[in-house]
Amino acid sequence: MEVSETVKLAGRIDREGFSMEPSAALEQLMSAYGNTVLRTAYFYMKDTHMAEDISQEVFIRAYRNWSTFRGESSVKTWLTRITVNLCRDKTGLKMYAEQPTDPGLMERGQTVSVEEEVLKRMSNSLIFKHVLKLSEQNQEVLYLYYYLDMNTREIAEATAASEGTIRGRLHRARQQLEDYLRKEGLDS
Repeated sequence: MEVSETVKLAGRIDREGFSMEPSAALEQLMSAYGNTVLRTAYFYMKDTHMAEDISQEVFIRAYRNWSTFRGESSVKTWLTRITVNLCRDKTGLKMYAEQPTDPGLMERGQTVSVEEEVLKRMSNSLIFKHVLKLSEQNQEVLYLYYYLDMNTREIAEATAASEGTIRGRLHRARQQLEDYLRKEGLDS
């Protein structure tokens, strides 16, 4: 019997084909979801080093809790929830709290990470500028829905909000974004 066929064997639930053994599963999880976790942490923290630290902590927690993972959500949703919670903890529940950058601390010629470059390019995008005008909760739901391709149920599980709340936030975010774009003359 394959691991992916195991539905409830000895109290364990299907782990989407990942090994039941935590060490082997850790490697598989990092390979499958490492970039997703890192980018999600970067989205919240806006700092490469903090995102890397959080990413490491996510996988440490996944390793420690792998044997108790109940499979009530997908592995991706489970890891996203851990990531979101750690980011919220690090920011003192103030999502997207802007930290001033001291130019004196920045080195000349310092290489820019992929995430920083993408964020820089996106910030130059008219649509992204309007996304940043939305509330933190609406930014979050748009990111999880469109960037991580999560459905409303998965977002609700990852953010500890009700699915109805997530659908409402998604609707409001889309409506606000549409209004901003209409004012710019970019409506469809």
